[in-house]
This record gives sequence, structure tokens and C-alpha cells, in this order.
Amino acid sequence: MSLPPRILTADRGDAGRRLDLVLRRHLTGADAASRTRVQAWIENGLVTVNGAPVRRVSARTALGDVVAVVLPASAADSAMAAEDVRLDVLYEDDHLLAVDKPAGVVVHPTYRHAAGTVMNALLWHARAWPALQRPSIVGRLDKLTSGIVVVAKSSAIHAALQRVMASMDCEKDYLALVFGRVNVARGRIDLRLGRDRGDRRRVVASTTVGAASATLFERLARTSALPGLSLLRCRLVTGRTHQVRVHLAARGWPIVGDPVYGKPLWSKIADPALAAALRAFPRQALHAWRVAFTHPVTRARVVIEAPVPRDLDGLITTINRTWPASVYNSLKRSVPC
Repeated sequence: MSLPPRILTADRGDAGRRLDLVLRRHLTGADAASRTRVQAWIENGLVTVNGAPVRRVSARTALGDVVAVVLPASAADSAMAAEDVRLDVLYEDDHLLAVDKPAGVVVHPTYRHAAGTVMNALLWHARAWPALQRPSIVGRLDKLTSGIVVVAKSSAIHAALQRVMASMDCEKDYLALVFGRVNVARGRIDLRLGRDRGDRRRVVASTTVGAASATLFERLARTSALPGLSLLRCRLVTGRTHQVRVHLAARGWPIVGDPVYGKPLWSKIADPALAAALRAFPRQALHAWRVAFTHPVTRARVVIEAPVPRDLDGLITTINRTWPASVYNSLKRSVPC
């Protein structure tokens, strides 16, 4: 006995990777998806790529490949249950939707976070959808990053959205509060990114090794006292894992509260109340604020914004009472491409 096929579309993080590793990445909620079992599913013909069976474990996937796997019933994903969890929907039509993910919430179930995820909430939201529709997340946000998550309602729309989101036509803007006085009004960071050989959970920047990546940034506000604090608007030219966090840290502007790439520079802040607020901020001060793209079906321009969350808004206000009005007016401007 088997379950309905699980269908996924290879994203930029999958391009050029082995098929077994791609499946394991996307089936993190399935307890049975060990590397050995995934390889057996491939070798036994249970996996297709773009409709054709692929029995070679080492086959490489390309961006946009549609991969289907027929999971044995024993691999049923109990972590993927529909849950009546609050979901803040920013946009929805017949083909896709976008939600505002709070910081601290995981996007997709994992072994350590089997419930209460965005995907669990989406399955509940989709319980009355037509039979052939199922929510499929396009791109992911880190647990401690807030903001926009785009969701397709079918595998065909997922594949189309992947292409749209990877194109230069798509605008993806983040807000980042960083330590350091950013002395240029705007700029571009071009650094290659790759996994840290000593810790595969970390990403490292290099000028010579890794995948090419680029981030545009615009300074919205800054403080004058050293070590300084700056509020940046960042636009992704590429969409690598941890890209904004690693790029900014490499330039000497670590994001406030980043537990992996940050630094405890709050200890150098002279104002005790502000130093305490910065020290207590419980997550990286990074917010996926705005996305704009051409709708893959209607061809209309879609612009979605996620309000600045209360915790980040409060921290900005604590830093400087004159920031909020000027900052929010600045958000109407576009980062130069």
C-alpha cells in the first residue's frame, strides 16, 4: 500500500545537488526518509523527475525540476497534520497566497519541530480546497526571521512561481537592523557563499569559493555614537541560504540578535537602557518585508508587504525616537538595481 505521490519542485538550493539529498531536504517531516530509505525508493523506481522515472541516486537536479515520490504507507508523515494554528494571510487568490510568518515559528515540520509550523497551519487553511490542490511553500525563512512566505496551491503553480521568483523581475526586500555605522547611502555586496566545512549548519563568505551571490542595500537610518546602529533595506539579487545575514556580517555589520553570525556589540553601547534592550532582543532583527512579482497566471503585478513586527518596531523606537516616521517614509523608495 502507498500514499498519494509527494510532489516537490527543485529550488535554487537544490540546483546541481544529488537527487537523494534533494528528497531528504524536502521530506524532513517524514520520519522514514532516512538516506538509506530514500536511496532505496529511487532505486526501486518510486521517484520520477519531470514525469520520467530516475533510478540513479547520484542524478543531479536542476532548478524547476518537478520531482514526485510515491511514499510507502509506513512513511506517512504524522508531522504534516493539519492544525488550527493562527495564520496571518497577506494575499490570496485561486493560485497562490502569501502569509506573514512570526519570528520563532518554523516554516516546515522537522524532527525537532513536528507541529505548530507554517505548513501545519496551511494544511488546515487548505482543508476545503479542491482535491487536486495542496499548499506548497516557495522558498523558506529561518525560524528567527519574520515576514513574507509565498505559497503555491498546486505543483504547476509552484514550478511557475519558482521561475518567477528566480528572475530579475522579482523584487524581494528585507529590513535588517545591524551593528555598525554604515557610511554609504547604498551599495552592493558580491560575495560567494558556501557551507562551512567544520559546521554544515553555517554558511561562509568568500571571494573565490562557493556560489555567486549578490545583495543590494540602502541605508534608511543610523545612530552617530560608536559602535553605531544602522537600519538597512536589503534586496536579494540571488537567494542563497542565510545570504543577508552572512553578507552583512562579512561587511562588518552583523545583524542585531543573530545567534550564529552576530556579535555581542550591545556591550559597547553607552546608554544602559538601549544596551539592555539590544541584549534582550530574542532573535535576529531581520524581516522579509516586501515582495513584488508578475503573477504566473494573470500576468498582473503583485506587490505584497508584511508590516514591521511589534518587537522590531519597538526596538527601533527605543534606539531613536526620531527614526520611525523617517524610516517608514523611506520604505516607499526602491533600492537601485
